[in-house]
Amino acid sequence: MAVDTESVKELRARTGAGMMDCRNALAECGGIEKAIDYLREKGLAKAAKKAERVALQGSVFSYIHTNNKIGVLLELNCETDFVAKTDEFKTLGHELCMQIAAANPSYISIEDVSADDLERERDIYRKQALEEGKPEKMLDRIADGKINAFYQDNCLLEQNYIRDPKVKIKDLIVADIAKMGENIVVRRMARFAIGA
Repeated sequence: MAVDTESVKELRARTGAGMMDCRNALAECGGIEKAIDYLREKGLAKAAKKAERVALQGSVFSYIHTNNKIGVLLELNCETDFVAKTDEFKTLGHELCMQIAAANPSYISIEDVSADDLERERDIYRKQALEEGKPEKMLDRIADGKINAFYQDNCLLEQNYIRDPKVKIKDLIVADIAKMGENIVVRRMARFAIGA
């Protein structure tokens, strides 16, 4: 299928993908909307491969909430100093700081939750279910279901993005990995609150 220049420009503006990728996507898909989906899927697949690469560059971001009672420090890593200086990377760092300030995660990822913390939570959920009169054989399944909610509330990467609750933070980062072409890793975070 012949691809016109205006369609390539529009697709490039909407996705940030390279010219040749846009041209190829339009030729294969035959329309802009389908090409957008195609490029997103292709970008997510590339991002998954990039997630295995080492990210030792990056920046430390800070955020102080307008009331001066909440502050956040975040170390966000990427592969090169070049990407660390881009507006997209800085925007991601700022958005993650705001997420941490608003949602107060205790952990970065599920893997960061210690076995002791996890067992303590499971024990609490089992006891709650027992007091609610749930059958004893169902306690472990109920606890497992609540553990998923615990992860979503307490692990930054599992949280729903404050600006778009349909998007998880890990998906937001994966989309930026696909856009910037480098692995991005949240290395450390700290949230400070007056009186907490």
